[in-house]
Amino acid sequence: MKRFAVIGVGGYIAPRHLEAIKQTGNVLVAALDKHDSVGILDRYSTSVDFFTEFERFDRHLEKLKRSGDGAVDYVTVCSPNYLHDAHVRFALRIGADVICEKPLMLNPWNVVALAEDAKESGRTINTIMQLRLHPAIIALKERIDKAPKDKVFDIDLSYITSRGHWYQVSWKGDVSKSGGIATNIGIHFFDMLAWIFGGVKKNIVHVYEPTRAAGFLELGRARVRWFLSLDRNDLPFSPEEGKPMTFRSIKIDGEEVEFSSGFTELHVKSYEKILAGEGFMPEEVLPSIELVSGIRNAAPIGLKGDYHPMLGGKKVF
Repeated sequence: MKRFAVIGVGGYIAPRHLEAIKQTGNVLVAALDKHDSVGILDRYSTSVDFFTEFERFDRHLEKLKRSGDGAVDYVTVCSPNYLHDAHVRFALRIGADVICEKPLMLNPWNVVALAEDAKESGRTINTIMQLRLHPAIIALKERIDKAPKDKVFDIDLSYITSRGHWYQVSWKGDVSKSGGIATNIGIHFFDMLAWIFGGVKKNIVHVYEPTRAAGFLELGRARVRWFLSLDRNDLPFSPEEGKPMTFRSIKIDGEEVEFSSGFTELHVKSYEKILAGEGFMPEEVLPSIELVSGIRNAAPIGLKGDYHPMLGGKKVF
């Protein structure tokens, strides 16, 4: 049984980590969040030591470390993106392995530096990139690997996940803290595409706004038109109360790849892999961080060239 601490336990993604810790037979011993609306902890244990101040959390984990057998084995980082660097380094300093939510870092050079820190500490930094564990995506990779090596695929990626006004008010709406829309909601998809189709040859951005972005990627074995949006008005169907307001679509050479189900179990699978020593290390996620960093820093060219159909007023079904 491994002992876990979670940073950012009051956030949106934290419950998936709490469930994964439980489902893999491990125990949460400490948690940190500046907000104290964390009654969810009682679903897992009433013995979790909870802190709203990092300094007290730091001191507590140091005490556990010095107590002999009380040290935490893993620190799970679910804090806002811009704090991942500091919190991952903290975990290494206290001698723990790390499980970090996406994106590991906002900038490629920070990933390189962290990889060095992990090597020096003898600990591991694991990033949650759960699409690599999705059965449909694994099957897709196997299919692409078996295709002729000179085959180049045409891909349309569309992801619309409706968000309310709160999004732009929160840290997620601040590019300096979240990395912007391509980093915050697109990193899984870009990681998956680079993993399957190879490195980036060309990275063109057509539109980059606070709530929507689109562009064109030329990868080793694919040409990708991509579209990301937080605006419910971009949905290719009429939104209805009480029904999902999310749309995911990947078309390869005009053929839809079905992967809309099976997402809820992927954090548990991620933890199982990590605990077995098969997590995704900084070096493996670096290409996707480089890709989204390139998108964030590119100058949008507008509706020129090979842009996504949704930008032309057409809906993709």
